[in-house]
Amino acid sequence: MTKFTDLGLSPQILAALAAKGYDTPTPIQVQSIPALIEGRDLCGIAQTGTGKTAAFALPSIMRLTANAKPRPPGGCRMLVLSPTRELAAQIAQSFEDYSKGQRLSVGVVFGGMPIGRQIKMCGQGLDVLVATPGRLIDLIEQRALNLRHVEIFVLDEADQMLDLGFIHALKQIDRLLPKQRQSLFFSATMPKTIAELGSRFLTNPVQVAVTPVASTAERVDQYATFVNQAEKQALLTIVLKNEPIERALVFSRTKHGADKIVKHLGAAGIRSAAIHGNKSQNARMDALDAFKRGDIKILVATDIAARGIDVSGVSHVFNFDLPNVPEQYVHRIGRTARAGATGIAVSFIAGEEKGWLRDIEKLTGVKLQTAPLPADFATKAAGLPKPAFVREAPHGGRDAGRGGRGAPAAPTGEKRRFAPKRAPGVGTHRGAVKRSGGSGGR
Repeated sequence: MTKFTDLGLSPQILAALAAKGYDTPTPIQVQSIPALIEGRDLCGIAQTGTGKTAAFALPSIMRLTANAKPRPPGGCRMLVLSPTRELAAQIAQSFEDYSKGQRLSVGVVFGGMPIGRQIKMCGQGLDVLVATPGRLIDLIEQRALNLRHVEIFVLDEADQMLDLGFIHALKQIDRLLPKQRQSLFFSATMPKTIAELGSRFLTNPVQVAVTPVASTAERVDQYATFVNQAEKQALLTIVLKNEPIERALVFSRTKHGADKIVKHLGAAGIRSAAIHGNKSQNARMDALDAFKRGDIKILVATDIAARGIDVSGVSHVFNFDLPNVPEQYVHRIGRTARAGATGIAVSFIAGEEKGWLRDIEKLTGVKLQTAPLPADFATKAAGLPKPAFVREAPHGGRDAGRGGRGAPAAPTGEKRRFAPKRAPGVGTHRGAVKRSGGSGGR
C-alpha cells in the first residue's frame, strides 16, 4: 500500500500529516502529487470526499516553502478559486492545517463579509489566496489586488463554476494571470463544456481520473419514491420522524423552498436549518457549525451553498427536488458514504421530474430502487401540524432556520424503509486524507 512517504513530499509536510495521524493517501492524491511536485499542469476528476484539496495543497505548500520569496504587496503567489464561500473557507483551513510551522500566509476572500479588511489583508501580500470569483474581481477592480505574481493557479469544482455563470469572470481572470504558471483543474465531474474551458488555462496537463466521469459512489444505496409535488413535504416529515437519522442533507431547488421546508419541519418538532445565497454569511456559518456539532441533524441546502459542505457522518441525502442537471445528482449524493462509510440517497420524484430521473440513470448507469410511500401515508400526512406564518428577516440572521426544540424519537414498532449497510468508520471522516490504522477521513 502506498504511503505519503512514497510520494516525494518534504519532511515538514510529512510531519504535519503524521501529527494528524495521516499516513495513507487516497487514489487522487497518489496520482496527482508526484506530477504536481514536478510542476506539471493537471486536470483531475474525482468524486467529492476523495481528498482533492489535499491533492493540490500538499505539493503546492512544498513548492512555496522550498522556494521562499517575500510576499508580494497587493498580490499572492498562489491563487485558488472556489465557487462558494463555504468551500473557500474550508480550503483555506486545509492550507493552514497542512502548513503549520512553515510560516506560510493564507488568506480567504468572498462576498458577504466587509471588504475593507480584505483590502488591508491583500495589501500586505499573501502566499496563498483562496477566493470566490466575484469578490476577487471586486478587489482587482478596486486596485487592491493584482495577479502578476501568481505562480500556482487552482480552479476547484470547475464544472460548478461554469454552472454558476462564472465563465466571463474566469476569462477575465485568465487574462490577468502570468503566462508562466502552474495551473490545476479539479472537479467531481467534467462535462465537455468545462473540458473545453480547461484548454484555455492548461498547458499539456496530466489527466487524472480515479472514477468514471459522472459515476456515483458505490457505497450509496439509491432510492426513488414517486409522489405528487404537493405531498413531498409531508413525505419528508414522516420519513424524518420515523427513520433513524444520524445526519441528513435535504436538497431544495430554490432558496424559498429551502426556507419553507425548515418551517414545516419545525412545526412538526424536527430541528433543522437552511443554507442558501439569501442567508447572511453569519447565518450560513452558524447553521453549518450547528450541523457539524450535531446540534441539528437536518440541514436543508441549495446546490450552490452545498458545495462547501464536508461533514462527517452524513447518513442520508434527500433530493426533495430532483436536479435538472444530471451531474448535480452526483455531487449531491457524494455528500454521504465518505471515508469508507455507507450512505442512503432518497429522491422524491414528482410526475414532471420523471424525465430528469431518466437522464440521471442514463448518466450514472444506476437504476434507482423504488421505495413505496409509507403505510397509511394519507392519514399521517393529514395529521401533521401546519407552520405558523411569520415574516422572515431579510437575508436571515444568526438564529435563522433553527426550527423547533427537538425532534421526537421514532415510534416503536415503525418499520424502517431504508436499511443502511454499516461499515467500520461511519462518521469518522475528518480532513481530506485517511487516518492511519483505521477508516479515517479523506
